[in-house]
Amino acid sequence: MGILQKLLGKAAKATAERCAVVVVAAGSATRMEGIDKIMTPLGGVPVLIHTLTPFQESDLVEEIVIVAREDRMAEIGTLCSRRGMDKVKRVVNGGATRTESVWAGIRAVSKEMDLIAIQDGARPFVTRQIVEETIRTAAARSAAAPAIPVKDTIKRAENGVVTETLDRAQLFAMQTPQIFAAALIRAGIQKAAEEKLALTDDCAAVERLGCPVVLTQGSEENIKITTQADLVLGEAILAQRWERKG
Repeated sequence: MGILQKLLGKAAKATAERCAVVVVAAGSATRMEGIDKIMTPLGGVPVLIHTLTPFQESDLVEEIVIVAREDRMAEIGTLCSRRGMDKVKRVVNGGATRTESVWAGIRAVSKEMDLIAIQDGARPFVTRQIVEETIRTAAARSAAAPAIPVKDTIKRAENGVVTETLDRAQLFAMQTPQIFAAALIRAGIQKAAEEKLALTDDCAAVERLGCPVVLTQGSEENIKITTQADLVLGEAILAQRWERKG
């Protein structure tokens, strides 16, 4: 039996009730001109708290590990405590790359967890519905992630010259949380970290092992705060949500 078959055999035992979340919040904020996007307020509440809330509120999530910069670890731990985020069990130091940071978070997850979700710390508008649909799909299929269809036409180019127009109907923009059977993502991320690969998302780690990733329904609101312009968009999304509730 090959390694993938062994891992998928373990994955078949996964249950949605034993899910841990690794929240990656160790970025350097270079594109934010020095602004710490994780702690920046949206509607008066830090971005990180918005991100954590649907996981804290979901009955399908058992524990949360936050990966942070060393100089932010104590502050983040205190913030989570004050905000009642009692599912946050550990705040750990990140690595030099995203892959190393994810690996640090995964190593801190309790060994009895069946599923591990990887969530961008700066993606504050994920909903409980997206979280729980993706957890249930990962429990059944071993690997799942939310995505939305690409709207723009995408072209491949070399040296500034178009070489190919890609079929937009087959292209999707990936979001988080990306959720996997624990044994599967441990093996994939460990291998990527050892090979010093700079993966742009965590699905790539299990794809390299030959495991298919099932797409769940994402949302256009589920944006990642990357630039200051995203903060303006985030305030607009938050205002619209308040209007829908009101």
